[in-house]
Amino acid sequence: MALQNRVSPFGELLADRARGLFMGNRGGRLHDDQRQLGTRRWTSKAWICCRLAFKDRHRTVWGRGYTELFFLDEPTALAAGHRPCFECRRRDAIAFARAWAGGRAEPARAADMDRALHRERLAGRAKRVHAVPTQLPDGTFVTLADAPASAFAVRGEKLLHWTSAGYDGARSRSRAPIAGVLTPPGIVAALAAGYSPQWHPSAD
Repeated sequence: MALQNRVSPFGELLADRARGLFMGNRGGRLHDDQRQLGTRRWTSKAWICCRLAFKDRHRTVWGRGYTELFFLDEPTALAAGHRPCFECRRRDAIAFARAWAGGRAEPARAADMDRALHRERLAGRAKRVHAVPTQLPDGTFVTLADAPASAFAVRGEKLLHWTSAGYDGARSRSRAPIAGVLTPPGIVAALAAGYSPQWHPSAD
C-alpha cells in the first residue's frame, strides 16, 4: 500500500505510487510506528525540497527518522511552501535565496525565509490561497474559478493541469478564469526575480 507521502500543490499529503523528482520534509517525524500519519503536518517552519539521492545515503522511508515527503517536481514543492535544501541542493538554494532577496548582494537567510513562508503558506492549519498578483511568472500554481479543486501551473501561455503522475493537459492562460494563487507570494517574487525551478518532463 502506498504511503501518504506525496505532496500536492495544495500542500496536502496523498497516498500515490507515482514517483516524483524530489524528496523533502517538514522538519521531523509525522508518522507513527505503523507508518501512518498522525494529526501533525509539520514539526518546524523549515519545509525543504531535497534531491532523491545524495552522497550514497540510504534511508528507510518512514522509518525511525523524519517523515520523507515526495514531490512531482520543484514547482509543486514551491507551491506547497517548500524551499530548496541548503545541504543537498546548495547551489539551487543559494540561487533561490538570492532571488528571494531581490538580487541584493547578500542572499536571504534560511531562517528568515522559513518564518516568512510559514505565514504565507498557511491559514491556521489550512492552505492559504492568495490573491492574483499583476505578474504570474512561470512555475506559479493557480486555481481556476471553474475548477477550484484542481491545480494549474503557469508555463508560458499555458496553464498545465497537475496530477500526481504528471501534467496531463493544458488550458490557455489568457482564457482561463484564474481565481487564486497557491504558491506563496515570497516564492512568486523569487520566480519573478529569475529563480528557475526544475520541471517534470511531462511539462514539456
